[in-house]
Amino acid sequence: MIALPTRAGKPDAALAKAVDLARTVVLEVAEPGDVGDHLGVRADGERVVTHHFACLRAGYPGWYWSVTLTRAKRGKDLTVNEVVLLPGDEAIVAPAWVPYKERLQPGDLSPGDLLPVEDEDVRLVPTYLVGDDPLDTPLDGDARAQVRRVAEDLGLGRVRTLSREGIDMAAERWHAGPGGPEAPLAKSAPEHCWSCGFLVRLNGSLSERFGVCANGNANDDGRVVTLDHGCGAHSEVKLARKQQPLPMPDHVFDTLTDDEVEAL
Repeated sequence: MIALPTRAGKPDAALAKAVDLARTVVLEVAEPGDVGDHLGVRADGERVVTHHFACLRAGYPGWYWSVTLTRAKRGKDLTVNEVVLLPGDEAIVAPAWVPYKERLQPGDLSPGDLLPVEDEDVRLVPTYLVGDDPLDTPLDGDARAQVRRVAEDLGLGRVRTLSREGIDMAAERWHAGPGGPEAPLAKSAPEHCWSCGFLVRLNGSLSERFGVCANGNANDDGRVVTLDHGCGAHSEVKLARKQQPLPMPDHVFDTLTDDEVEAL
């Protein structure tokens, strides 16, 4: 059963009776086997009505044909406004479109793929503006191009660097990720990363909360971790004496039997 849209008001009598005309209009854009029963009519305005027909086309369950008719005041000629195929409440439709930047996940980029960054990305600011507020002196296209040229000529390296917003966004993402304090690995760890000899600290403001793991035997090797993260590969973890592996015994020499040696 298709739930059709409703609208207050009584439909125009002449237009409401034009079921055959509406069906004929649908058959101009659809095959006869694609059009089912007349489902009803609704008023869209003064002397404007819409007829609905069931859709029997394969692959379109829950859809319906919609034909809108109108006529002039005191006019007898009926005019077709539009005919469309519309989804009902239970129709199978494509999911809502999501911009590609919101669909991308870490690991989606393949060799050769490019992910351009917008000039107005809030995560980045011109390098020479670090310490100032770029919002107070926004750069137009020409000025931005000059900044890039000067940065290249002077060998300043990066034209843009992380803004305060970019640093905060990265910190929040890392803290909530697998290298943060709430990861299952961290909750079962005997010690935290801040006291581990394999921790390489970052520079700048991020050094107060994050570092990079340099233990090749750890799960987080080469990854950013919070100082209150941890794992079982901490540099100061020692096995208890009773857990130490037993020493291997010396080789045994058999002095009770003779070795058989073939004569040369």
